Amino acid sequence: MAEDIPMAEETGLAGELRTPRAAAIAGILFALILGTVIVVMSSAIPTDPAHMGIWITNASTRSSVSFAMNLIPFAGIAFLWFIGVIRNRLGNREDKFFATVFLGSGLLLVAMLFTAAAVMGSVLFVYSESPAVSRDTLRLAMVLASTLLVTFGARMAAVFTLSVTMVGLRTDLVPRWLSVIGVVCAFTLLLTPPAPKLAQLLFPLWVLILSVHILVVSFRSPAPGAGDHR
Repeated sequence: MAEDIPMAEETGLAGELRTPRAAAIAGILFALILGTVIVVMSSAIPTDPAHMGIWITNASTRSSVSFAMNLIPFAGIAFLWFIGVIRNRLGNREDKFFATVFLGSGLLLVAMLFTAAAVMGSVLFVYSESPAVSRDTLRLAMVLASTLLVTFGARMAAVFTLSVTMVGLRTDLVPRWLSVIGVVCAFTLLLTPPAPKLAQLLFPLWVLILSVHILVVSFRSPAPGAGDHR
């Protein structure tokens, strides 16, 4: 029985050391994938409503949009992993109010990403089956996907950023300089309707900075008892 206690402590310690790194890796993957999706979509689809449907008549832009849509499920998976690991890391220190907002906004953001990807994927499929799809149908699908991502998705990203920043300050997970960046990103996304192209990249950029910070801190922090060898 005495030998079981150190083994349990060693297992718990290993979990504590792996948790922040898992969150950092998931966050970095999400930020890179979502950033790629935003850049590809912005370059492939014009913002001018009068020319919004031209992209679908070009094979190259169709391939680019299809590539971006196929990346979104992986972004969602990485983001859910990021949320789960962060919550596990907070443990009993997690504030119930901010935890509810944090989890709810994150899940809604993933749902909107998936819904927008499904809408765009449906447009591509319908066009491949019948290129004579009407301009009104295409515009409706485009406006729906854009509204989900640029308007409502940006607001949920803002709420998620703000809630993580507040929780991070309370639990020392986020330093003050990073909290300032988080607040600026959150209010920019929240108060800019709809979010312009550059503002859309603020959320994945913030997640990337936060994840890199968590990863760096996890490597800098010495393992407990590392200096006790005599």
